[in-house]
Amino acid sequence: MRKRSLIALAASVTAAGGATFAYASLVERNLFTLRRFTVPVLEPDAEPLRILHLSDLHMMPGQHRKQAWVAALAGTDPDLVVATGDNMASPEAVPGVLRALRPLLDVPGGFVFGSNDYRGPVWKNPLQYLLPEREYVQGAELPFEDLRAALTGAGWADLNNARTVLKAGGRSVELVGVDDPHVERDDYPSVAGPVSPDADLHLGVTHTPASRVLDAMAADGFALLLAGHTHGGQVCVPGYGALTTNCDLPHAMAKGLHRWPGSDAWLHVSAGLGTHPTAPIRFACRPEASILTLIPR
Repeated sequence: MRKRSLIALAASVTAAGGATFAYASLVERNLFTLRRFTVPVLEPDAEPLRILHLSDLHMMPGQHRKQAWVAALAGTDPDLVVATGDNMASPEAVPGVLRALRPLLDVPGGFVFGSNDYRGPVWKNPLQYLLPEREYVQGAELPFEDLRAALTGAGWADLNNARTVLKAGGRSVELVGVDDPHVERDDYPSVAGPVSPDADLHLGVTHTPASRVLDAMAADGFALLLAGHTHGGQVCVPGYGALTTNCDLPHAMAKGLHRWPGSDAWLHVSAGLGTHPTAPIRFACRPEASILTLIPR
């Protein structure tokens, strides 16, 4: 009798695990969700300004549903679009990325790249992401210069280790960005310095929310910092949250809007819209884009 009970228990656990994996791989990773946040960073009496934050598309050529969903975000009428990297997951991904972004390219925008814009995915054991230190293995080179040329040609600002001021929503917006800290391409000292008093808003942009970069941006006075990379933990424990951020960001800040510790800056981390092709699952962490409505302090 006891043996039959153990067999039944094992069968139930196996069935539950299989159902969970099926849900995570076939359902939740395609439940694209639009998050909305209100961020008090503008001067008194300023009109609200809307930022669409996109991240981690990890686009494959055949992901037409994702492309259509992103393209439809033009209907949210943002004043500014910021894309925080890891757009591609295939050497043939550029056309798909541009199909997704094309309706948004008429809106003022800026972008940084992530490591998966430069090099393609390689198979890895997903459990490695739980390790505090691991070797980073990169795949084949991706056509990042083609993507850069398309985005800058449409008028978006390349913020990879760069700083600029642009007009959005009738306001002057100062943006500073770094190339991906995850693969040590960042060079914030080359663009560091106090924010311009002539700008109405100051934004810091990075793919990986590495503390060394966020600390420096906040110290220079950038009021809102935008990042991706974490996938929100990608596979989360209900009631607990993310098990990893794949960087030194605290797990409790794996996604969403938070005050950056020790500063007046706000940090928004997007859980992103895609997954690594070798781990195409999400659990308790839907793929997302975010509308950030900026209001007076």
